[in-house]
Amino acid sequence: MTLQAYQNTQRITEDSRTTEYRLFGQVTGALIDAQKAAERGAPLVEAIDWNKKLWRTLAADCMDERNQLPQDVRAKIVSLSLWIAKYSRTVTRDGASLDPLIQVNRTIMQGLKGAA
Repeated sequence: MTLQAYQNTQRITEDSRTTEYRLFGQVTGALIDAQKAAERGAPLVEAIDWNKKLWRTLAADCMDERNQLPQDVRAKIVSLSLWIAKYSRTVTRDGASLDPLIQVNRTIMQGLKGAA
């Protein structure tokens, strides 16, 4: 089975929570790898960028009126997305720790896993 066929099958059989959990796991893994590398180069910038894209996508989805999450949950996700963007700049500009970004993602993963 080719990788493309596997990915297509996975998309068909996987529910949205599982997909979100898997994506958060991949992004968080990239942040952890960048943290372990202790290098402020391309791996860090790529991991931060990927995390910001994930959160921007979630925020955009939450701003869509068709989103069925409760309004307060949607607002909190948008707020977290804004915080992620702001804190990410602190990481890349000032060398702040990645721990808060990793912890937020892990907390979301726990919620996704618990609700599944």
